[in-house]
Order: sequence, then C-alpha cells, then structure tokens
Amino acid sequence: MPRSRCAGGFTLIELLTVIAILAILAGLLFPVFFTARGKAREITCVSNLRQVGLAIRMYAQDYDELYPWAVDATDRYTPEIWFGHPDFQAQIPFMPMIHETLQPYIRSSALFRCPSDTGYDVEDFTGIPLDARPSSYQRFGTSYNYRTEIAFRHTGEAGMRTPADINVMFDAAGRWHGGVVFDQMRYNVVHGDGHTRNVSRDQMQVLWNNPL
Repeated sequence: MPRSRCAGGFTLIELLTVIAILAILAGLLFPVFFTARGKAREITCVSNLRQVGLAIRMYAQDYDELYPWAVDATDRYTPEIWFGHPDFQAQIPFMPMIHETLQPYIRSSALFRCPSDTGYDVEDFTGIPLDARPSSYQRFGTSYNYRTEIAFRHTGEAGMRTPADINVMFDAAGRWHGGVVFDQMRYNVVHGDGHTRNVSRDQMQVLWNNPL
C-alpha cells in the first residue's frame, strides 16, 4: 500500500496560506497597537503638563500672581518672530528659559519631556526653521512652548480676560500626537486657569487668537 503523508508535514500551499493569514492579522493588529501606544504617551504628556501647570501657579503665588517672566526655545533661538514688537524683542536676551525658571517648583526635570517628542525642523506656528533634533527635550531641555506674550505683558490668570481660553504651555509640535498633515495635528495644552486638555490644530489657532 502507498505510504501516507506524514501528519506533521505541510504542503507549500498550506504554508503560504498560514503566512498570508498571519500577515492579515498583523495588518489588523499593528495599527491598534500603535494607536494604543500613542494614546498612552498622550496621557503621560497631559499628566506632565498638568504638573507643569501647577508649578506655574505656585510660581505665581510667590510673584504677585504673575506668570513666569521667561521664554521658550522659539523665542530664544528665533527672536525675529517678534520684529513687530521691538519692546518685547528687546527683553529676550535677558530672560531665562521657562523650564529653568520653573525648576524649583517641580519634582523632576523629566516633567518637561513629552514621551512622543521626536523633535522638529520647522516651528509649527511661525514656519521658521529650527533644529530640534533628536528631540526638543534633548536639544532645549523641554518639549513644550510658552505663550511668551504673557511674560512680556507681565500678567497672570487674574489679568487675563478669559483664562480658560488662553494657551499658556503646549506641545512644541502638533504631529507628535496627531499627523504630519496640518488638520491632523493635535496639542496638549495648559490653559490660563490651569486646566489641561488635548486640542486640534483649529482649536489651538482659536486659543492663539484669543487676546490676553
């Protein structure tokens, strides 16, 4: 009688079928995995910013309710963005960095690092080239930007018209929590009243347009 095929063997067709099934499953599961990982990083980033927001409020308690007189990397390394406000621009060389100013009020400098921070080459809100590689945190000591107009105008929550609608600190790049496409960008933001949330690019632009 002919010898039967070994029960533990596979034909080429069966092997290719298994590989195809595994490839399909991987294609379905990998996006879910990356989405979950990205969401976890976003949550960590929001938590960090919330702590930074508390540090800003503690600073204000020590300085007559004024928010920090400090600048971020954008102001320090591309001060030309303030060419329309020479009185503001003149202050920049004498102002400390925001993360250094808040250092006495935080438990760890790691709070200024967003886990999704992969750096950037062009500033989101000015379009000016700035080398923030390999990450903004490694390059400048912080992943976050500051609405420095607050410092220039020497104000704090009490001096703002609608603190809940003012962006105080936020992710330096919107693609870290969104996409490279403009309308997919998202930002974690500390508002003038201390609350923190994740907003779209359009929502972020509205915050920028709200006057102090």
